[in-house]
Amino acid sequence: MNIKITGTGSYVPTEVVTNLDFANHKFLNEDGSNFNATNDVIAEKFVEITGIRERRYVSENLVNSDIGFIAAKNAIENANIDPETLDYIIFAHNYGDIRANTIQSDTVPSLATRVKYLLQIKNPKCVAYDILFGCPGWIEGVIQAQAYIKAGMAKKCLVIGSETLSRVVDKHDRDSMIYSDGAGAAVIEATTAEGGIIAHESATYSFEEAKYLYFGNSFNKEEDENVRYIKMYGRKIYEFALNNVPKAMATCLDQSGFQIEDVKKILIHQANEKMDEAIINRFYKLYKKDAPKDVMPMCIHKLGNSSVATVPTLYDLILKNQLENQTIEKGDVIIFASVGAGMNINAIVYQS
Repeated sequence: MNIKITGTGSYVPTEVVTNLDFANHKFLNEDGSNFNATNDVIAEKFVEITGIRERRYVSENLVNSDIGFIAAKNAIENANIDPETLDYIIFAHNYGDIRANTIQSDTVPSLATRVKYLLQIKNPKCVAYDILFGCPGWIEGVIQAQAYIKAGMAKKCLVIGSETLSRVVDKHDRDSMIYSDGAGAAVIEATTAEGGIIAHESATYSFEEAKYLYFGNSFNKEEDENVRYIKMYGRKIYEFALNNVPKAMATCLDQSGFQIEDVKKILIHQANEKMDEAIINRFYKLYKKDAPKDVMPMCIHKLGNSSVATVPTLYDLILKNQLENQTIEKGDVIIFASVGAGMNINAIVYQS
C-alpha cells in the first residue's frame, strides 16, 4: 500500500493588489516614528528582496472557510471521489474566519466542520478538525493524514490550507505588503499505485524562536491598543530558515533513499523569493552541488505569501498547467518544504 495525493484544488482570490496600491499608506517604524523613505523607494526595495509585485485579497463577502470550501470541492472533483467516503477533513489555518471590517476571529465551530457542512457530508464518521501550525500547516496536515492511513484509521483524507491574512495586517507596517489570501487542498488516499509519500521530517523550535512571528500592536500609536496584527522579526526568521530548513530537507531526502540528482522539483513555502533561493542553494551545497535552474517553481510574484495556502496552491497550479514552463510528470521525485510560526519546519519527499 502506498499513500498518494489523488486530487488537488485551489482558490486564487479575484482582487489583485499591486505594490502601487500601497502608495498612499503611511508606513511607520515600530516605535511609531515616520519611516525615512518614500513609498516609491519602499516598494522598489520590497520587490528586490521578496520578488512580490502583486498579491490577492478575498472579496468582502468571503471568509476563510468559504475559500477553503472552494479549494476542497475542486480537490474532491479532481480526485473523482464521493465526499461521503472521506474519513478526515483537516483544515490548516492560523486566524480562523475574520469577516471584513471586523477585528474578531471566529473559530467555533472549527473551519473543518464548516467545510464539511458546506460539502453537505452526512457521514458522522468523517472527522473534521483544524490545526494551527503556522505556514507549514498544510504539509503537517498531509503528514497527519498519512499517519491515519498507515495506522488503518482512514482510507481517504482531505487536507486544506487556507488563510485570509489581509484581514490581520497592520497597514502602517511595511511587512503588510508581503501577505495575501488564498486556499489549496488535496485528497490523500491509500492506493496500490507506485510512489506517494516516501519520507517526512517535522520539528518545532521554541526555546528561543517561539515569538519570531506573533500578534502585536499597530505601529501607529493612535490605533486601538487592544487590537492586534500579525508581526514578525524578519531578519531572525531569515537566519533561522537558512540555518534549519536545508538540514531538515536533507534529513528527509536521506531517509527516502533517493539521491539529490533524483529531485525534479522543490515546492517550498512562498514566503520571500530571496530567502527561498538562499534555502535551496544551501540545501544543494550540503551535497556539494549547484541548484538546477528550474528546480524551484515560484508563484509568489503575483500571489504573494498566503501562508498555509502557498504550497498546495503552487502544486495545484503546476499539475493543471497554470504555471508557465513548469510541469510535474508521473514518477517525478519532489520535495514539499515549509517554515513558519512556532517556529515550525517540515518537509516531505514525494514521488508523483
